[in-house]
Amino acid sequence: MSNEEILDSNAISPTDEAGNPIPVTIPIALAPGVTVVYTTRLGGVSTGDFGDCNLGGKSGDDPATIEANRVALAKQLGCGLSLVSQVHSAVAVDVDKSWHLNTPFGFDVSGTRTDAPTPTVVEADGQVTTRTGVALGMFAADCLPVLFADPVARVIGAAHCGRRGLERGVIGETVDLMVAKGASRERIVATLGPRICGDCYEVGDEIADAFQNRFPLTKTVTRFGGAGIDIAEAAMIDLAFAGVNQVVDSMPRVHAATQYLEADDELSALCATDGEGPASLAERIANVHHSMCTLENPLWYSHRRAALAGKSREGRMLALIMMQ
Repeated sequence: MSNEEILDSNAISPTDEAGNPIPVTIPIALAPGVTVVYTTRLGGVSTGDFGDCNLGGKSGDDPATIEANRVALAKQLGCGLSLVSQVHSAVAVDVDKSWHLNTPFGFDVSGTRTDAPTPTVVEADGQVTTRTGVALGMFAADCLPVLFADPVARVIGAAHCGRRGLERGVIGETVDLMVAKGASRERIVATLGPRICGDCYEVGDEIADAFQNRFPLTKTVTRFGGAGIDIAEAAMIDLAFAGVNQVVDSMPRVHAATQYLEADDELSALCATDGEGPASLAERIANVHHSMCTLENPLWYSHRRAALAGKSREGRMLALIMMQ
């Protein structure tokens, strides 16, 4: 199968040979030998507010369920996952120095709740590696994941770009660490993952004005009528300052996947029961103006969408990058 093909999810077996749900993912060919993958809410064993493919470990989901979803994802990717504890910082870490198998799905220092009394935790919002067989993962449910690759130097990176991380310079720190490992700014290719869009990310005038002082022309008026910010535009500004000028647009692939999934039975069932918008999947899809927007598109987890629905918890997707 070509990486450019989008398959009808209803024609694919939803389970593996052992009967376990297979995570539904969207692949992006970022550069020769480098693939980015976005997970969706589909294809896992989580239930309730976490349904169906929650991969985040800090919001109260059952640890065994989270592990099952992560194991299934790692198996599908053919790579071990690398997960850190994201704290909205500008800290980027070199995974080559510490990566080892400490879970059935890879390397986890994210602080996932387990039965272990003192799990190892590494707080960071950027990761870099030169290893093959490692999928650098960034959790998201409105924040922006940015994925990077220098396919010549064989260096990849991933950054978790929430508002505070962007303000603190996480993009520049991640690119600097890639360069320290042999990457060239001129060769680095990046892509921006699913995130809440500027039409939906309402923060109020005070926060929006402060953000715009750091990132000009990023203040918005949201569809809710208040002041908002455009974190994707802010990321583009800092990518340019970091010397990264090659940016691949993930939107065409995501938009195509959204169209193919508009009749998906599992997504229909989630929309009918999640209480986060119209019960009809068709109506949800009709209201999607930006397929990359986590709040608008029911494929994604969204902290803001859950909060608007009166919920106190929700799942997390992963944006991942790996080398062959």
